[in-house]
Amino acid sequence: MDSAVKGQQWLKTLLQLAGVPADVKAEVESNPGGHKLGETPVDSYWLTIDEKSLSAEQVATFTGSQGEVLDGIQYLANATLNLNQTEPQGFYVVELNGYRAKRQVELNAIAQSAAEQVRATGEEVEIKSLSSAERRQIHTILQEYPELETFSRGKEPHRHLVVRQLAADNLG
Repeated sequence: MDSAVKGQQWLKTLLQLAGVPADVKAEVESNPGGHKLGETPVDSYWLTIDEKSLSAEQVATFTGSQGEVLDGIQYLANATLNLNQTEPQGFYVVELNGYRAKRQVELNAIAQSAAEQVRATGEEVEIKSLSSAERRQIHTILQEYPELETFSRGKEPHRHLVVRQLAADNLG
C-alpha cells in the first residue's frame, strides 16, 4: 500500500474513532532539494481533513489555540506510520482549514527575518515558541543560506531554534 493512502486511511480511522467522520485527502509532495548532500530525498504526505463536514467548533478543537492539537495528531501520524520502516521515512503533514499553509507563510517570514538579522549584525538569533515540526521547517528553509547554521538549544518545552553565521573556517 502506498504511504499516502496508508496515511489517509489512518487519519480517517482516527477521526472516526473520535466520533468525527470526515473525509481526508492525501497528496504527495516530493522534496528533492530539501535534504543534505548524499541523503535520499524524502517525500511529504499532506493529509488534508475536509472541514466541510465539521462545525466551526470542531475545526477549532482539532486545530487547537496555536495548532497544538493538529501538531499532536501529526506527531502521532509520523510516529505510527513510520514505525518499523526500512525505506526512507516520509513526513506526514496534517492540514485542516488551511492552518498549515498559513503557518508556512509565517514560518518563511520568521526564517527570512532571522537570516537578515544575523547577516546584518553577525549576532546569533534565537527563535522561541516553535513546535519541533516548525523548528524542522525553519532548519529546512534556512538550508538555502550556506553561510548560516541552525540548531536547537534547550530542553522541551523551552527548546529554541538558533540561527547564526558559520565560523569562517567552516565555510567551503
